[in-house]
Amino acid sequence: MTLHVSLDGPGDIGARIHRQILDAVLTGLLRPGERVPPSRELARTLQVSRTTVATVYERLTAEGVLVGKVGAGTFVGTVPLNRTAPLNRTGPDPRQRTACSTTELVPRGAWASLGSDLEPLGGGALAGPSAPPFDFRVGAPDPALFPLPVWRRLVARELRAELATSADYAEPAGHAGLRAAIARHFGIARSLWAAPDDVIVTQGAQQALDLAARVLIEPGTLVAVEDPGYPPARQLFTALGAEVVGVPVDDEGIDVTALPRGAALVYTTPSHQFPLGVPMSLARRAALLRWADEHGAAIVEDDYDSEFRFCDRPLEPLQSLDRDGRVIYVGTFSKTLLPLLRIGFLVAPRSLQPALRAAKRLTDWHGVLPEQAALGSFIDEGLLARHIRAAGRVYEARHDELSDAVATQLGRWLEPVPSAAGLHLATRARPGMSVEKIDRVVRRARQSGVAIDPLARYAATPATAQAGVVFGFGAIQADKIATGVELLADCFPA
Repeated sequence: MTLHVSLDGPGDIGARIHRQILDAVLTGLLRPGERVPPSRELARTLQVSRTTVATVYERLTAEGVLVGKVGAGTFVGTVPLNRTAPLNRTGPDPRQRTACSTTELVPRGAWASLGSDLEPLGGGALAGPSAPPFDFRVGAPDPALFPLPVWRRLVARELRAELATSADYAEPAGHAGLRAAIARHFGIARSLWAAPDDVIVTQGAQQALDLAARVLIEPGTLVAVEDPGYPPARQLFTALGAEVVGVPVDDEGIDVTALPRGAALVYTTPSHQFPLGVPMSLARRAALLRWADEHGAAIVEDDYDSEFRFCDRPLEPLQSLDRDGRVIYVGTFSKTLLPLLRIGFLVAPRSLQPALRAAKRLTDWHGVLPEQAALGSFIDEGLLARHIRAAGRVYEARHDELSDAVATQLGRWLEPVPSAAGLHLATRARPGMSVEKIDRVVRRARQSGVAIDPLARYAATPATAQAGVVFGFGAIQADKIATGVELLADCFPA
C-alpha cells in the first residue's frame, strides 16, 4: 500500500516517521497483518535516506509494532488498538477543530431541519438481524421472493459484455436496452404511452422525483402534495426551497377543488394512494388533468407499487390520459424486486427531456450499466412478469390474512381503508382513539416485538394528522401475521 507521511515541521525526520506510523497502527488505520512498504520504497517516496527508514522500522519492530518476515516483507503486528489515542502529528489535526469556530460551515435552513427527520420507510436501519420478530413496517418487499440465482447470472453476463466493449461514459438517460424494455413492458402492463426515448433510467424513484423537481422547482415555487402522503417526496421538495402545501385526500383520491391556486407542481399517487391505498377515480383523474392544463401546472405521477393487485381492474395511469404534456410518470423496481436494486425510471414530455437529461448527467451521469442491461434482459425474457405473478400470489395471501386478522382482532379500535393493491393496508382509528393514544400503542407494540407505523407519520403537518395504523405485509411471513396482530391487540386500551 502507499503510506503517506508528512515531513513538514521542525524536529528529527526519523522521529516524525516513527510517530506517524505508530499513530496509524494505534488508531486502526494500519491493521494487524497488513504489509507496510519496503524501506527502500518508502525512502524513495519520502525522498529521505534508506538508512533513516530502516532505523525507524527496526525501532518499531523492537517495540512489537511491526513484524519482519524473511522473504515476505514487513507487517503490522498484533497491537492493542486505541482508536481514541491522541495523535502527535505535525500540524493541526482537523478532527480537533472546535465547533465554535466563526468560520464553521452550516447547511441551508431546510437541510438543517431535515437532517434529523429522515427516518427511512420500510426496513431501513432495523432490517436484517435486528429486524423485529413481527415486522409490519411499510415499504419493504420480501427479499426471499427475489430470483437471486437468475439475477446473478444475468448481471455476470452483462458485466462481462460491458467490460469487453465499453470504455467510456454512457448516455445519461440510461441503457438503451432497458429503456426499450420499460417502454414495452409498461406499455402492455400499464397502458403507458412511451417510446424508448421518452424514458430516463434513474437510481430509484427518489432520484426520478429529484430530477423532475430540479428542472421544475426553484425557491418559492408552490408545490401541492397529498395529505397524508409520501414523506420523502414532501421533504425533497422542501429541501429544494419549494413552498409545500398539503391537499386533503378522500375516497376518490386527492381533492382537486382544494388545490392551491398558483401551484406549479402537483405530486400524486393515483393508482394506490400512499398511504391510504385508495385509487383515484376516473372522474377525479380527468378533473386533475383539466386543472393542470388550466393552471399551467405539472403533475408528477408516482406509480410506486401498482404491479401487485388483488382485485379490481387497474385504472389507466394519468400519463396515458394526458393529452397536453402535463404528466411526468415515475416508476420503480425497488418495490417489485428488491430495495437494494436502485433502479427506477421516469417518462416525461418531450419538452422536458433535454433539461432532465442534463440534470441526470450533472447528478451522477448514468447508473450502473451492467445492472441496467441485466434488468432489460430480465424484462425481455419474461422473467419480470413471471416474478410479479408468483410474488403477487404470495402477497395476496398475506393481504387476505392481514385483512381478516385486523377485522377480527382489532375491529374495536381500527377500521380498515379498502385497498386492492400494494404491499400495505391502512386503517383509521375509531372514535375514542386519538393520535396520542395510537402513538402509545405503537410504542408498546415495539416493546412486544411488533413494528407498525402510525398513520399520523404521513401527515403534512401535525394539525392534519389522522389517528390510525398502517400495516405493511411485504416483509412478514403469512404464518406470523395472526400472532403479530394478536400481540398488537394486547397493546390497545381495554
